[in-house]
Amino acid sequence: MSNQDKKPGFSHEKIETSNFLMIVLILVTVAFGGLVEIVPLFFQKSTTEPIKGLEPYTPVQLAGRDIYVREGCYNCHSQMIRPFRAETLRYGHYSVAGEFVYDHPFQWGSKRTGPDLHRVGGKYSDEWQRIHMINPRDLVPESIMPAYPWLETTPVDADSLAPNMRALRAVGVPYTDAQIAGAAAEAQGKTELDALIAYLQVLGTHLK
Repeated sequence: MSNQDKKPGFSHEKIETSNFLMIVLILVTVAFGGLVEIVPLFFQKSTTEPIKGLEPYTPVQLAGRDIYVREGCYNCHSQMIRPFRAETLRYGHYSVAGEFVYDHPFQWGSKRTGPDLHRVGGKYSDEWQRIHMINPRDLVPESIMPAYPWLETTPVDADSLAPNMRALRAVGVPYTDAQIAGAAAEAQGKTELDALIAYLQVLGTHLK
């Protein structure tokens, strides 16, 4: 054995015969690679700045978004259109990060028991959405989506909107004091179904 072979250090044999050392080095490598890929995104305008015309959700739309999350709609519907021809032909322009800078958390995902909803805004009328939520099979007989009839009679929790908007402002959503102060009044008399429809009707409408 040469003197070079006797030198201390990380030899292949030492790494490959030590489970602990192998795990530590793998974790270090993955962590470094992740940082190299993720950190630059925090400084790219395309991922940190809103697209032209994007506005924060109104109080009613924000209430609808909370209902969307509460009812687990994301379990069956993605809001991420991939930049592939088959996707864009069916759903429209692919999703870009600048459309979601005010979403906390954003609703991207890969699960599609039902269709992608990113560009659903304006695709159907409010009345269509209302019927579809109360009983989906009245419009789509083969649908396996559950019905949500209680949304039509449940009022929006208007008092929760101002605290929610203040929390969102703390993480960068540009709500004004006037918008926050008027949130409860704007949502007064609205049902959860009204709010959910308002949210759905704005999805993907800022980028054509």
